[in-house]
Amino acid sequence: MKTQGTYFQNNKENPITFGDVEIYKTSSKRLRGESEKEGIKCKTVFTGFCGTDFELMHMGMRGELVPKFPSGLNRLINGHEGVVFVPSENRFAIVLIRGGDSYDPTRYMDDETYFEYGCDQADGIMCYENFYNPDMLLHIPDKYIENGKIPLSIAKKLCFSDPYACMIFQLERMEDLGSAQNFRVEMAKNKCTEEKARKLAMKNVFNKVVIFGLGTTGMFIGDLIHRKYPDAKILFVARSSVDTNKVKYALNKTNGIYVESNFDSDKELADCIKGKLDGKATAFIGVSGSNLEHKIAFEEDVLGNNGIYNSFSLGPVMEFKTMPFGFKNHLVFGSINFRQDHMEHAIKLLCESDYDKVVELIDLEEVKNDPKAAYENKIYCKAAPMKTAAIWDYDYMDMEK
Repeated sequence: MKTQGTYFQNNKENPITFGDVEIYKTSSKRLRGESEKEGIKCKTVFTGFCGTDFELMHMGMRGELVPKFPSGLNRLINGHEGVVFVPSENRFAIVLIRGGDSYDPTRYMDDETYFEYGCDQADGIMCYENFYNPDMLLHIPDKYIENGKIPLSIAKKLCFSDPYACMIFQLERMEDLGSAQNFRVEMAKNKCTEEKARKLAMKNVFNKVVIFGLGTTGMFIGDLIHRKYPDAKILFVARSSVDTNKVKYALNKTNGIYVESNFDSDKELADCIKGKLDGKATAFIGVSGSNLEHKIAFEEDVLGNNGIYNSFSLGPVMEFKTMPFGFKNHLVFGSINFRQDHMEHAIKLLCESDYDKVVELIDLEEVKNDPKAAYENKIYCKAAPMKTAAIWDYDYMDMEK
């Protein structure tokens, strides 16, 4: 059947367009061992724009999107953050983005496959209606829905379900890897048991954290680290002025410190970071999408010995010299995923948060008229808010709450 929406294509001048697009009721499975289920139709109510969308647009300009297209098609309907309505069940839902023939969708094996709505091999939610696996339509607590409408404030919060779930997973991975990376150091230093040493190593990896980039993912991982490890020293690095609302909001949320990236040289920036931290980082999280991340961490020596480098950015090509890398015992990892339990936890935490404060609306007509210009000049420009979102169906929205 036909609907209307935005979709990416391989085209240097017109990588994203809005218009009529065919959608299909395909079958898919959520996890390995489960049966395939036919998608059920949902109406899009509210969508947030993700940095992944911007990167996919640039991939389309470079002609690199073929592996991302659904099988047999030459385009991808984007969008994976937001709220849909399920007419057959008379409820609102959050689409669980990742599924496929795998036991654990966070780390699929060589003989396993995956898909991601709006990102990879499956159409997303930036369209008026689409079909989704019924097992991947997660519930929004009933208490937040009144008279068949979802409050604008709740919809704004829930457009963060995907990135917040990603960061819940990132915290889990950093804890797992940090414990394994440094527990023997803690055993030797504290003359304690392995069990106690693993707990110490898990906690101490967050002693001095650099978060390089201050988009939503940077803010969320800072929030989650601060919630669980309130003594952690968290330092954000970004281009925005310290006086901007998003910087003030993030620092208040995390009790963090801030360095504006406006120095004449990489060394000056690195020296400022180390000065603010009173030493080198125990963990370095790259979320800026810039090649500067790894240069500051490795070439300018901001990441300390035995430290962890969490690469969450899309786009950069990482480099480091193997000799110091080996002797400094750095651990580098990257994993851009989450499980259903992560997203369910994210939904609960977000509904109780105040993250609606950092979401600003864009008129859907502006996106429809020229999506590429809207992306470049408003949604992803330097002056853009922390999150931009659009309303697709006002009939389901309570604009007063």
